[in-house]
Parts: sequence; C-alpha cells; structure tokens
Amino acid sequence: MKKSQRAAMLMSVLLAVSVCFGDDWPQFRGPNRDGRSAETSLMKKWPEGGPRLQWVVEGLGTGFASIAIADGYVYTTGMVGTDKQGVLFAYDVNGAFKWKALYGPEWSGAHPGSRTTPTIDGDRVYVLSGQGNLGCFDAKTGEQRWQADAAGKFGAQKTNWGLSEAVLVADDKVVCTPGGKDAGVAALDKMTGRIIWTSKGLSDSSAHCAPILVERGGRNIIVTITAAHIVGIDLKTGEILWQYQNKIHKDKPRHVNPNSPLYYDGAILVASRFVGSMMLKLSADGRQVSEAWTNEELDPHHGGIVLVDGHIYGANTKRQGWMCLDWSSGKTVYEKKWLGKGSVIYADGMLYCYEEKEGTIGLVPASRDGFDVVSSFKVSHGDGEHWAHPAISNGTLYVRHGDALMAYDIKQQ
Repeated sequence: MKKSQRAAMLMSVLLAVSVCFGDDWPQFRGPNRDGRSAETSLMKKWPEGGPRLQWVVEGLGTGFASIAIADGYVYTTGMVGTDKQGVLFAYDVNGAFKWKALYGPEWSGAHPGSRTTPTIDGDRVYVLSGQGNLGCFDAKTGEQRWQADAAGKFGAQKTNWGLSEAVLVADDKVVCTPGGKDAGVAALDKMTGRIIWTSKGLSDSSAHCAPILVERGGRNIIVTITAAHIVGIDLKTGEILWQYQNKIHKDKPRHVNPNSPLYYDGAILVASRFVGSMMLKLSADGRQVSEAWTNEELDPHHGGIVLVDGHIYGANTKRQGWMCLDWSSGKTVYEKKWLGKGSVIYADGMLYCYEEKEGTIGLVPASRDGFDVVSSFKVSHGDGEHWAHPAISNGTLYVRHGDALMAYDIKQQ
C-alpha cells in the first residue's frame, strides 16, 4: 500500500471515530466533561413552544442524575420503591425500554434521590450511589460485573448531601472521590474493582465534583476539587502532584464544589457558588500551579460552565443572572438577569441554558455581545428540582426532570 493510501485510510478511520465520539454523550457533561458537543446542523431558533418532543418515559423514580448516551443506548439513574434502591435504567434512542439494574441503596437524607450520572466506557457502565456503592454493569444487558463499597473500603467522611460525583474512567482505572483518610481520591481496576492506589497525603472529604483528566508534560493528571483543595494527582501512580487552597475559602472547607474544572492551554478554571471563579496556571511539567486571576461574581451553584472562543459562560447565583467572562483576564464581559440560575451546555454556536426556578430552557447565541434568548420552552414532564444537566446526542436534546426523561428533536429541518 502506498504511503498516500495509508495516510488516506488513517484519516478516514480518525474521522469515523471522531464522528461517532462526537455524536455520543457518554458521561457527565459530555465527551470531555466540558459541557460541549461537537455536533452541527442544529436549529438556531426553535418553533414557538419549543422543539418537537420525540418521546418521554416516566417511572425513573427520584433523582437529579443527568443522562449518558453511547452506542444507541440512553442511561440514567433513579431511586425507586419504599426500600429506596438505586436503579440504573437503559433505553434505546427511540425511548424503548431495554433493561434496568439495582446498584444498592440510594441517598435518602437531605434532597433524597440518585445523584450519579452513569459513565460509559466501551461495553461497561459505571455508577456511584449517594451511599458510596460503586458498580460496574454490562452496557447492553445490565448484568453486574462487579460492585465495591467505596465508602466502606476507604472510610468515607460523611457529607450533608451524600456522594454525588460521576466517576472518571481513564486507561485501566475508574477514579472516585470517597473522601477517606489517605484516600480522598482512589483508583480501582475498571475490569475487576481491585484497588490500584489511594491518594496518600490527601484526606479531604468529597465535595461532589466529577474529576477531569488533563495531559501536561507527558503526564496524565486527574484534576478535581475536594472540600478544601483543588488537587492534581498522577493518574498512573496516585502521587499528589499539587494541592491548592482557594483563598476565598479562608481556611474553612466548603463541602459543595460540584462543578468540574475546565482545562485549556495550560490553565485550569474552577467555579463554585461558595468560591466564585479562579484560574490556575499549570507548570509545563504538570507538577505545580499558580494563581492567575479570581472573579467572585461567576459563582454557578452546580450548573457548570462552558468555554467558547476564549469566553466563559455560566450562571451567577447571588443575583440569579447569566454571565460571560474573558478567559485570559477573568474580567466580566456581561451579566444579564434571566429567570434564575441553572445549568449550561454548548453545541453548534449556541448555549442551552436550563434555569432551575421555572424549568425553562433557553437557546442563546454564544456571543460576547450579550445574552439574547432567541427561543425558549418549559419542560413539560417530571417533578421536583430542575437540577439534572441536559445532554445532546445525534440531533436530540435530552432532559431529565425527576421521574421523567424527555427527548427533543433539535436538528435543522
């Protein structure tokens, strides 16, 4: 085979993988945990009343878990029954029920219900209950492959809201944050559940943050937020590379830091209702961080943030507004009040803002020129808080609201 033919074949394979991966939303906040979809040809304005509702399923029980979509299947979790069991549900992309599986008792304390958004890795699905049970299931059949009592194994410190993270699967490991002594973060073998390492020297309790993976200086680094620190951990060994205590904490750990960090071009951005926003610069070898800027106004509670063309978009909790910040300087570009705070994701030039006060989803151009809601609609099914983040896959907008899961057609007509 000629060199040019090999190059063309390799490019075709890469494009095929990219398209498949871009269409899926296999974990919390999308393929890269940054709230972004790579899909195009989506509507820039919705019909009056919102996009067409393709299907709805009910009976998911109580929960705030979001949705994962991979290989034609849609997954979420809920708490059902008087015994308050956690259930992992699987449907196909047409809303047809495929299977369900129990993964142990769910959180029945304050704000009861499921928290964990499933993480899909190949033919396996991983979930972590609010009580700290970590389970691995077959993605097509729901058969349990293994289960581990992560809270018990690692001596998890109790939190007011249970364990709420979506676990990270990377290389041969599944990474969780039980918040135990010398086990603030832990890695298990993704095939067997065997303990590979724990974070010696880090004993912070969990703060509900879903970790991200960063490559820097030839090293894969887990970046997450615990109750007291922003931390960087070597994926292979579990070595604590750095810990950074946010000055806004003022030496008092905050147990609610649920927004996954964002990483771009050697910089890490963290944002929380109790922290505001902070950018850290990561050294070339990945072993040190230094503070670049802070902005106390962008303080999304648990709705996440997105980065688009050098600008950060998210909600302001204090004033129930929506904000845009400059990535490089941290300066506020705009702030506009709209209904209430909530979650945000991005696709094809548009922000999808799901405010939690009334359950309205707004379609907003991602522009530094202002927050202009061009279309909106209210979520029609479900009950309770509007806390589950939306997801986009194959031209469909998925929205979980309590007992219900809805799928809306957002493809260009």
